[in-house]
Amino acid sequence: MAIIIDENTKVAVQGMSGRIGKFHAQEMIEYGTNVVAGVTPGKGGETVLDRPVFNTVREAVNETGAEAALLFVPPPFAADAMMEAADAGIKTAVCVTDGIPAQDMMRVKRFLRRYPRDRKMRLIGPNCAGVISPGKGFMGIMPPHIYTPGRVGIVGRSGTLGYEAASQMQALGIGVSTSVGIGGDPINGSSFRDILELFEADPETDAVMMIGEIGGPQEADAAAFVKAHMKKPVVAYIAGLSAPKGRKMGHAGAIISAFGESAQEKVEILSEVGITVAPNPSAMGETVAKVLGKKVAA
Repeated sequence: MAIIIDENTKVAVQGMSGRIGKFHAQEMIEYGTNVVAGVTPGKGGETVLDRPVFNTVREAVNETGAEAALLFVPPPFAADAMMEAADAGIKTAVCVTDGIPAQDMMRVKRFLRRYPRDRKMRLIGPNCAGVISPGKGFMGIMPPHIYTPGRVGIVGRSGTLGYEAASQMQALGIGVSTSVGIGGDPINGSSFRDILELFEADPETDAVMMIGEIGGPQEADAAAFVKAHMKKPVVAYIAGLSAPKGRKMGHAGAIISAFGESAQEKVEILSEVGITVAPNPSAMGETVAKVLGKKVAA
């Protein structure tokens, strides 16, 4: 079984009645993802894409056995939607919503801490591309055709760079076990360390590509985990080598505010623990290939 989603995972889509939610739910269904329900308050009793729609996540869980949720919920209501999913017994939630206030995410994090480890919901995102296990299923907005099934995990803050890495690897004949976009916000549900721990324990993953960027301590925390616990090789790329200090670059969390948060400092920290760092975004795939011992055409 994949680390987060496979072909049997029962998925409910919060916001499936909306245009964006319906569009991406349709892609997921066509790919083979086991979408069992939609959740939109006030739309209960309707059907979308031949799936029943419920007013609450708890109703969807009770009626369909949904165990994972994908959130297409506007920023003002996204925090409540995440907490509703956790309260209903959802095991994994993926939130693609961008623009959620940091205070709302602090409230969500505090709420999730109430649950014991065996009942705590795994939250991916917000402001993320989602999760895909090629050939099995996906929850998110990524283009699934660029992912080939294989044995290299991808985890990144940038969805676009995650797509680029998968595409480069595909061109070199390297497949992906699971790709996880953790999101670019300063406060997110799952960290690099959290996902690296899953990959290290995953028998279907032999190596990991980690895509970081300026701002925040997550890459340094990941380096410490790799040094202490990981036996599988890790390749990394850090975006923002030319970013000036104090300037936010795209993601809300991509702002340098302390030592160890610039791209160059992160590269040094990762290199010191034996992580191979790609020198630029166009070299992500070939760097993975070299670490795996695959020949790359000149």
